[in-house]
Amino acid sequence: MADTYVLVHGAWHTGELLEPVAETIRAQGHTVHCPTLTGNRPGDSRATTGLADAVQSLADFIHERDLRDVRLVGHSYGGMVISGAMSLVPERVRRLVYWNAFVPLQGQSLVDLVPPHYKALFDGIAAQNDGAVTLPFPIWRDAFINDADLATAERTYGLLNPHPYRTFTDPATLRNELAELPVGKSYLNCQQDIALPHSLPWHPRLSERLGLYRLVECPGSHELCFTEPALLARKIIEAGRD
Repeated sequence: MADTYVLVHGAWHTGELLEPVAETIRAQGHTVHCPTLTGNRPGDSRATTGLADAVQSLADFIHERDLRDVRLVGHSYGGMVISGAMSLVPERVRRLVYWNAFVPLQGQSLVDLVPPHYKALFDGIAAQNDGAVTLPFPIWRDAFINDADLATAERTYGLLNPHPYRTFTDPATLRNELAELPVGKSYLNCQQDIALPHSLPWHPRLSERLGLYRLVECPGSHELCFTEPALLARKIIEAGRD
């Protein structure tokens, strides 16, 4: 049976960077969309774009295309966005899939969920760059894409774009806590992901906030979309099926 997937990228990314993953999912007969959120498009203001703007852009994308029974997949920061979208398009979502993604409670921001040294780093970078944050290459190399060789790390780092810091500091607006939602939920955990330290892990620290959920795991780093896109696609299908 053909399903509809919407893949929601993380910070510094665009939807286009998820196309290699989408191609493998499409090859299995499914429909896949990869929108780029407000704040990560060329010409978007990094100084003024907030979390609500990114959430609204995802909801608008789903409405404009009249998408229904969506398997809504959020990566990293994208978890904040798909969580907020459930207050705007709940009737259009069949299952939520969090891929090493943030799972907020009502009123929590992304920076509430990361180690204090990350917040201090981003505060300083945003202050010097008109509200935009970039990821220093050493962090990308060793914490985000630790399963890649140096050439792959350098190539993919060059694809990233400055990210609006307000989307990290704005609180999530949730009509209901995620654990209360009757929609199907899955958490996809890449086991070598140390973008968050294993003392403050993605799973189970954040995944358990979903209440009843399906756990799917696989080897790989935070950026499996670059290092093993076909594997990631298979795991997304596993996480997204009924």
